[in-house]
Amino acid sequence: MAQERIPDEMIAVVLHAYEGPGGLRVERRPVPSPGRDEVLVKMAASPINPSDLAVLRGRYGFRPDPPFVPGGEGSGTVVAVGPGAMGRYFQGSRVACLWDGRRDGAWAQYMVASTKGGVLPLSDSVSLERGATSVINPLTASAFIEITKKGGHKAIVLSAAASSLGRMVNRLASGEGIEVINVVRRDTQVELLRQQGASIVLNSSDSGFDDALRDACHQHDAHLAFDAVAGELTARLLRALPSNSKVTVFSALSFEPAQTPPDQLIFENKCVDGFWLGPFIASRNLVQTMLTWRRAQKLVTTDLRTEIRAEYPLEDAPRAVEEYVSQMTGGKCLLRPNG
Repeated sequence: MAQERIPDEMIAVVLHAYEGPGGLRVERRPVPSPGRDEVLVKMAASPINPSDLAVLRGRYGFRPDPPFVPGGEGSGTVVAVGPGAMGRYFQGSRVACLWDGRRDGAWAQYMVASTKGGVLPLSDSVSLERGATSVINPLTASAFIEITKKGGHKAIVLSAAASSLGRMVNRLASGEGIEVINVVRRDTQVELLRQQGASIVLNSSDSGFDDALRDACHQHDAHLAFDAVAGELTARLLRALPSNSKVTVFSALSFEPAQTPPDQLIFENKCVDGFWLGPFIASRNLVQTMLTWRRAQKLVTTDLRTEIRAEYPLEDAPRAVEEYVSQMTGGKCLLRPNG
């Protein structure tokens, strides 16, 4: 098979300042070259995730100097490889890509990714569209269930529960016999989760929310909460949980610091910690990672499926980000870098 010709230039979405979507520009840039243990991926699709919104405001775990190409994950085909045996293994493969912040991200026609955790092979049964959203949310949802089971928990609290990730956690938890106390902030999100079979859904905007959350936590003996919002909600979750409980903050959709009441930490022996998928994956050996990935691939069209509500060409990326910000529930917005 003849090797695909790689152009000298590509279209890319570039963040010029940490100003949110307003800092984005669509430009032509040189196609990058892969170095040792790296591959060049011709991108097929890339979603817009909450973590991407944090990146656009300089509030993520890595903060490259602008200008740079954002985009936390995507999918495509490996069209060139750098030196190293692992690169040759991926040559011509369909892969999912994960951005590590060291080079440019996935919102471009081509992306360089590391063979050491930055690319994962897609199963033949997984389309490139599905593959684009098969890393961050599916592996995070799988990790939450693993953490829950390892800790012996039979019930958990989950905020931002109507998100794509939240619905994945609910589906996985149902299969494991884990009760999920879902926290959302709109009545439409309450109805959405109930239609999908969730038995406990609480609206944090309701006047009786704090009492209802405390009752649910104590009734179901929930000692673990996963919080995507931070800010004031972290404190409300912490107060609702029984003594000797923990809130794990994994995002900050409020863009506010997580509040931690000292009386809860001191007198109730509660604690707050954090979760970040990258270090979680890095803490596991290759065999564990690949086993988790293979399980996730098998479920990517069922329990770990992602609903796509709209697709955009790369040239419309700034508008796509704005529209995603205006409505983050109801499916992902997907960028199509190469049509």
